[in-house]
Amino acid sequence: MSATRYRRFLKLCEEWPRDETKKARDLGTFLRQRVASSFREGENTQISDPEKCDQMFESLARINGNLYRQRFPRVRDTSFTGVTVEECKMLLSGSMQQMDEDKKGLWKTLMSKFSSKSPEDAPEKAPEK
Repeated sequence: MSATRYRRFLKLCEEWPRDETKKARDLGTFLRQRVASSFREGENTQISDPEKCDQMFESLARINGNLYRQRFPRVRDTSFTGVTVEECKMLLSGSMQQMDEDKKGLWKTLMSKFSSKSPEDAPEKAPEK
């Protein structure tokens, strides 16, 4: 029975897309590493909790099949901040160091929207007696 589970996970790993822009933070790469470590002996690996294994596979298969994206379609392709999909991909890609000076304005704008007051803006506390 574990051979069937192993083959199902391998097929899921083949179908799962890789995002080359997220070098060490890609979910597809993490999934492949996790399957390799969980099934060290391949088809001969003994599963301690088969129900949990099947449940995990079904959850990953639903995510990979875009079940929730189809069930709950987005009205717009922007977030509450107004940032587009392309801008989000750029920010999350890990290429922040490669951005030129005019792109850094977008990053500073986003950081100012999400961060609280900076320490310079905060009023100084009176010394305690």
